[in-house]
Amino acid sequence: MESSLIRVGMLGCGHVGAALAVLVAERRDEVARRTGLDLSVTRIAVRNTAIDRDVPVNDDAFTTDAASVVADPEVDVVVELMGGIEPARELVATALSSGKPVVTANKELLANHGAELYALAEANGVDLLFEAAVAGAIPIMRPLRESLAGEPIRRGMGIVNGTTNFILTRMTDEGASYADALAEAQSLGYAESDPTADVEGFDAGAKAAIIATLAFGARVVAGDVYHEGISGITVDDIEFAADLKHCIKLLAVAEQTVDEDGRSQVGVRVHPTLVPLDHPLASVNGSFNAVFVEGEASGDLMLYGRGAGGRPSASAVLGDLIDAAGNLHGGHGAVIGDLEPVRIAPIDDVTSAFYLNLEVDDRPGVLAQVAAVFGEHGVSIRSMEQEGLGGEARLVFITHGAQERDLRSTLEDLRSLDAVRAVGSVLRVIGD
Repeated sequence: MESSLIRVGMLGCGHVGAALAVLVAERRDEVARRTGLDLSVTRIAVRNTAIDRDVPVNDDAFTTDAASVVADPEVDVVVELMGGIEPARELVATALSSGKPVVTANKELLANHGAELYALAEANGVDLLFEAAVAGAIPIMRPLRESLAGEPIRRGMGIVNGTTNFILTRMTDEGASYADALAEAQSLGYAESDPTADVEGFDAGAKAAIIATLAFGARVVAGDVYHEGISGITVDDIEFAADLKHCIKLLAVAEQTVDEDGRSQVGVRVHPTLVPLDHPLASVNGSFNAVFVEGEASGDLMLYGRGAGGRPSASAVLGDLIDAAGNLHGGHGAVIGDLEPVRIAPIDDVTSAFYLNLEVDDRPGVLAQVAAVFGEHGVSIRSMEQEGLGGEARLVFITHGAQERDLRSTLEDLRSLDAVRAVGSVLRVIGD
């Protein structure tokens, strides 16, 4: 098979970019043999050309002028790995407008300006591909866009942040405190010195917005996502969950429901969640990621693998690069289609089962008072356990499915009871 040369311009050459340059060189002959595409990295934009990046690319390929890489007539495909919104948005838009396919791993860009860029790609008949933007090496974007395009998806949920999953795994397996597990994650390079984006759910929230967009064909942006992080999770919470045959995971959840007026709506949220130990997501540990899709026709599907890291993410980028190059050579591109405006479900409308624990006076009649409050707000108790604390007792509940607003009202009234000394953790539970 005669190979067609595809010249690649890269914007950024950090951890993932360097791994991609190496992977392209390693796989060049095999990719050409299998696809007829001869991939060559010919231009790379970086902040500092003096740094030795130890990649198999000629020194004269490097430049500090990112715009010149996009404008270069000898660059066929642009790979954006610089991150952030600007100047990445402008550079990607310019590349698409000039008829060049773009491959990106930039979740922040897509979660805020995806609809604009998808439309621009379609208008110019080229690809905008982004498999590595969500869950690293796990192929989830293409299945949602292609294999499941006709599937009525009810819910997609997953562990899409390796840092928080590593921390929660250490707390579960080793009994480590949150602070100690975070410090270990930082020492191993899994967490940044400022871990806020990870531990408070913002990184997972951007990925959840992208998943919701593709799963439901809807305009969902990062600002539509409700966030709760893991910084308040304690070893006690982990142990209580285990006693109830659950573990705690930070889940990104995107689901399509119908409100009380029969209108379709999409709810997107990130929060710590009790996961039954027999659920497939419960076995996803360490820095691994997984996405679980519930479809009406397909049933349940799960994709699992490494959610971050240079070579795993570069593998996903290379797959997109081959796809984009092939489509460019064949004169066609992948499309996402029109994204419809959608009502975003307020968090108070979301229905979930809940875990909560209370510290109460250890005396007769207290449990009846507490149960009465649940009943007044229509929140049904699935299970309850009691633990004596010497003059006090801890009550641990899991409820059946209840609306967030009803649970919040229940908590307000529980806090007003004289017998309730403290309301502890309140976490959602996979279930109803």
